[in-house]
Amino acid sequence: MGTTTPPRTLAEALRARGDESLAGLLRARPDLLNPVPNDITQLATRAGTRASVVRALEHLDKFALQTAEALAVAPDPAPYATLLSLLTGDGLDDGEQRDDVGAAVTAALPGALATLREQALVWGEDERLRLVRTARELLAPSPQHPSPTGLGPTVAEATAGMSPGRLQEILVASGLPATHDPVSAVAALSALFTDRTRMAELLDTAPVEALSVLDRLVWGPPYGEVTPNPTPPVKWLRDRGLLLPVSTRTVVLPREAALHLRAGRAHRVPEPVPPVVAAAAGRDPQAVDRAAAGQAFTALSTVEELLKLWNGGGPAILRAGGLSVRELKRVAAALEVTEPIAAFWVELAYAAGLLASDGESDERYAPTPAYDEWLDLPAQDRWTHLATAWLPATRVPGLVGGQDAKGRALSALGPELDRSASPDVRRRVLSLFAELPPGTAPDPETLLRRLRWERPLRGSAPSAEGTDLRSRLALWTLNEAELLGITGRGALSSQARALLEEGEEAAGSLLAPLLPEPLDHVLLQADLTAVAPGPLERPLAETLSVLADVESKGGATVYRFTPGSVRRALDAGQAAADLHAFLAAHSRTPVPQPLSYLIDDVARRHGHLRIGAASAYVRCDDEAVLNEILADRRSTGLRLRRLAPTVLASQTDPGSLLEALREMGYAPAAESAEGDVLITRAGARRTPPRTPPTPVPEGPPTPDETLLGAAVRAIRAGDTAATVVRKEQPEGATGTHASGSLPRTTSAETLATVQAAAMTGTAVWIGYVNAEGAASQRVIAPVRVEGGFVTAYDHTADEVRTFALHRITGVAELAEDGT
Repeated sequence: MGTTTPPRTLAEALRARGDESLAGLLRARPDLLNPVPNDITQLATRAGTRASVVRALEHLDKFALQTAEALAVAPDPAPYATLLSLLTGDGLDDGEQRDDVGAAVTAALPGALATLREQALVWGEDERLRLVRTARELLAPSPQHPSPTGLGPTVAEATAGMSPGRLQEILVASGLPATHDPVSAVAALSALFTDRTRMAELLDTAPVEALSVLDRLVWGPPYGEVTPNPTPPVKWLRDRGLLLPVSTRTVVLPREAALHLRAGRAHRVPEPVPPVVAAAAGRDPQAVDRAAAGQAFTALSTVEELLKLWNGGGPAILRAGGLSVRELKRVAAALEVTEPIAAFWVELAYAAGLLASDGESDERYAPTPAYDEWLDLPAQDRWTHLATAWLPATRVPGLVGGQDAKGRALSALGPELDRSASPDVRRRVLSLFAELPPGTAPDPETLLRRLRWERPLRGSAPSAEGTDLRSRLALWTLNEAELLGITGRGALSSQARALLEEGEEAAGSLLAPLLPEPLDHVLLQADLTAVAPGPLERPLAETLSVLADVESKGGATVYRFTPGSVRRALDAGQAAADLHAFLAAHSRTPVPQPLSYLIDDVARRHGHLRIGAASAYVRCDDEAVLNEILADRRSTGLRLRRLAPTVLASQTDPGSLLEALREMGYAPAAESAEGDVLITRAGARRTPPRTPPTPVPEGPPTPDETLLGAAVRAIRAGDTAATVVRKEQPEGATGTHASGSLPRTTSAETLATVQAAAMTGTAVWIGYVNAEGAASQRVIAPVRVEGGFVTAYDHTADEVRTFALHRITGVAELAEDGT
């Protein structure tokens, strides 16, 4: 094809592109690479398939999509001037189309057209622009699928199949000369509707009610229902072809007439410029960073507290998967948050690989070994781990509590929460935050408008969950970013900006100075409480959480000592002396006497009773205590029986007996079969090693530059082999081949031809069958022929390969202008 010859097909247009342009197409539409096309023709065919075109249209912004929609209702092919006129109007309206909008459209149209060309949705020169046929079918109007522009079919399409007599009646009523040729009649009617002067004169004679009917149809939908006996205004419009019949009860406003009424515009409001994300408030960037850091610390504490709840084994997994509503409520109550927020923390821990199923027969959720490693990290690294797990996650906690397409409830950690669009929305929302000055909080409504402009096809379709999912994902992102400390007071923090632009190390270095330093002390008070004025060092916090119960949280955490909490510490193997020493070492205030008495009193009674397995028994050296237990009415349900002066037996299990006696006010201890006291340390149940859930990708991943380069070379090489010109076989020659079939020659002819090609350095066309029996055509340049093998440069694969002679079906020489 000459350099000045316009392309006749999409394949020819792609073939004329440079390698960088082809790589750009494959980068924008990675689905075309699976698998790598054999040649340009196959690439063009694949680019025109319905699924691929739909995916490409979904990634267009509003104005690029409006440009494609305008081309779908324009003549095929359409000159650039026609396309521009459809987007700006013909300038003959009453001033509704402002000059600044027209100028913006004129300035933005080349870029939108370049985008459509790059994605192979439009091809051809500016004077002959063609929309890919599949895209035209998707965007062009039809009764089943109205055009997004609101335009109906052309006069020619709407009158197809109409009787010549009816066409003549329309011509006469419109003041046009009658003709018996249907083609001429359609052309005359189309010319009338596209003539501004004559059309205006026709509408000047229309009844006012008829103009009202047109006003209702002009911007779409263009279809309307009529009765068998229409009103006079409708009859006036129908008689003059301004309403054409689609069926016995449906009429349509033809495209040419609608464009006249619209002053030539395909869209009511072109949107060439993306909406500006407005600032809701401007705040001190340092205050934003501090607020975000505070929330980041809260996030770490919340995740840690959540996993401590399930440290000894979490809730059971539902048969259908996920967490039950009751268990989610328990988590929410324990964390003192609402259920949707509790679902977010549970899902975040799962996405970060800190929480998983234990895989047992009685399957439950539990922390993973990675949780222990996470706890040992510095606070800033623990936060970056959570943030980097949240950014690419496809699971959507906001869906919890809703229903799927089949009406089934969606549960936290359930199997139906993946939405592949969520990482893209999340990243885009944060990038729009980053485009604002530091400390600026965006207005959510303008942010949503910007997202809808960038992906209008995805943003306009309602999802199974209700309103459009993309907008809901954006709103959930705003809330989750604030909870996680990505944003502070509605603005993007400096540490989050660094995480997005520079990576985890840079974000951690900015966050570390803003986090509170852990403390190594508490303040003991006389009312059996301890106040931690800030975050505690991990060993101190872990020991204190066993010895006391958390009473309140906030800037300072209040712990309360109770007989049960002290007993819990004793059960974990601590002695009374150890507890006294621990409190004295870590309290900035003297240990209050009531607390010392409480520890000594519980320790004195701890282990006085011993519970073992009979089914269960109670052993005590003090007979009076056992007599007291037997006499207590609350022990009736335990069905105790004295076996010896110091031993009682029960038919309940040891665990239930232990808890029952504790509820009665005693401090029993469990013992082993050897009579030793069993130490029950804080639970540390862990799952086997687990990998975090893999995000569900949204279509094929974007290929890297290495893959793109290799794919372009392979397509070029395959195209060279497919389009090379073969020399015609002389009459009577043994080797024959039909167009598209493998060449056929004898073994002797094959050997002689490839040997000659190796000596002269010329390329030949061969048919080859590989070891799996797959046949292919190749263009090779033989280098060496020996031992039954041909070593040659394979133009199809763009590399040197070795071919077995006995697998070559035949050889044909190439024409001189095709080598």
